[in-house]
Amino acid sequence: MASMVSPTTCLYLHKHRIKLPSHGRFRITASIPEASDDKHPKLIARREMILRSSELAMIGAIFQLSGKKPEYLGVQKNERLALCPATNNCISTSESVSDRVHYAPPWNYNGGRKTPVSREAAMKELLNVIKSTKPDKFTPRIVEKKDDYVHVEYESPILGLVDDVEFLFTPGKNSTVEYRSASRKGNFDFDVNRKRIKALRQELEKKGWESENSF
Repeated sequence: MASMVSPTTCLYLHKHRIKLPSHGRFRITASIPEASDDKHPKLIARREMILRSSELAMIGAIFQLSGKKPEYLGVQKNERLALCPATNNCISTSESVSDRVHYAPPWNYNGGRKTPVSREAAMKELLNVIKSTKPDKFTPRIVEKKDDYVHVEYESPILGLVDDVEFLFTPGKNSTVEYRSASRKGNFDFDVNRKRIKALRQELEKKGWESENSF
C-alpha cells in the first residue's frame, strides 16, 4: 500500500527555507552561511542584517502579525477609555489604582505651567510629541483624531506588530488627559507600552504637562 504524504509548500528566503504544510504548521530551516573572501566584514554584517530584517518583515506580512484592530476601542459609555484585557501587555488610566500591572496615572496638561493653555493648544503639543518621539523605534501613525480623542497605531520595525495607543481629553473644564496603550498580539510586552508612555510624558513635561504620579 502506498504511503500518503501531505502536500507541502516551500517558501524560500535568503539562506532560509520555510516549509508550509497543508495542516498549517511551519518549520524554518536555516543553512550554514557560505564562506566569503570579502575584505569588508562590517559591510557583510550590515548587509546580512538588512536581508534578515526584510525576511522577518515578509514573515510578519504572511502570517498577519499586525493583528486586527479591537472593536471596543474608543470612548466608552462612561466617557472613559476601555479597560485592559487579562494579558500583561496593556496599561490604562481607566484601571483601578490597585492594579499595578495595568494601571497608569493620567496627565494634566496645565499641571506644570504658570500660564494655562487651551485644550486645542495642548492637543497640538500632544500630536507633535507623538510624531517626533519614537522611544521603541515603533512607527506612529495617527488613524483617528477628534477634538478630544486621538488613536495612534504604533508598528514595530521588523515583524509589523501593532500596538494601539489612545488619548482622551476628559470632558469639563479640567486639564486631564487619559490614555490607554495595548499590544494586539501576545501576552507579554516586556514593558514596551509602559516605557513608550513614559517617554511621551517626559517630552510633554518639557512643555508644562505633569503626571499625577511618576512610574
